[in-house]
Amino acid sequence: MALAQAPQERLGVCDRVALYRLQMKKKMALITGAGGGLGHATVERLIAKNWKVFAADISEGLLRSSMHDPDVVPVIMDVTDSDSIQSAYDAVASQTDRLDAIVNFAGVMGVGSLTDIPEERLARILDINVMGTYRVNKKFFPLVEAAKGRIVNLSSETGWQSAAPFNGPYSMSKHAIEAYSTALRREVALVGVKVVTIQPGAFRTDMVAGIERAFTAAEAETPKFAPVLRKLKALAGKEIESARDPDILAQVIETALSVKRPKPVYSVKPDKLRSALEALPLRASDRLYLAVLQRAQKG
Repeated sequence: MALAQAPQERLGVCDRVALYRLQMKKKMALITGAGGGLGHATVERLIAKNWKVFAADISEGLLRSSMHDPDVVPVIMDVTDSDSIQSAYDAVASQTDRLDAIVNFAGVMGVGSLTDIPEERLARILDINVMGTYRVNKKFFPLVEAAKGRIVNLSSETGWQSAAPFNGPYSMSKHAIEAYSTALRREVALVGVKVVTIQPGAFRTDMVAGIERAFTAAEAETPKFAPVLRKLKALAGKEIESARDPDILAQVIETALSVKRPKPVYSVKPDKLRSALEALPLRASDRLYLAVLQRAQKG
């Protein structure tokens, strides 16, 4: 390790060759949303395992906490902007001709009534969570194919569960990620690339911490459901209290990138109550949700 940390200008020819070989052995990963809690935890875990990581997010300020390590290369990228993605691709391709992994964390929370949510807000949620993942994978796929690497798409526990009331915008995006990931996995297996879907429960991130703010914003959009949303906001606060350490998820992703035969899907710490609801007939779960909402409406 001392060799890798030594300034290159002080190394002899043999040492330079050894350093070059050491660097060439490093696996390369692109991580979007790298400035967030889950993305940052995964960056830290991969560099500890001798990866080199291109840490991408929408601003350099979000990436500052990961920039202390020479194996982290900050990349500014807006997943909704094709020009920004092209610039990021050019920056990465100037340093490597292969990527062993893409991990797609970039995403936003979406709460609101599907009868009242503004069209532009719903479109933005889908643009970031679904189309953003698609754009990044499409642009960087040649580098992953060159390495016969892996693509990790972040779904959610809501991606496999039936959609809860007022969680429709986010659930829509994650159900779409599930279908996209399954189709992509079956396509690119033909060229030796593996696709893994990750379904996290609640983890300590800015997104989870923003749930209450999301409910407050939704209240203003839907007067007829505002009293219910206020009650649900209080219940959502308990989810923040039970949220888990992001490193738990980072360990799962590191496993998915390192084992010879990764699972197609990893469900990681889903909510037990919501998972139990999935075992009920749809009419039964519908009745339970209605009872909860009626109770909330009465105050």
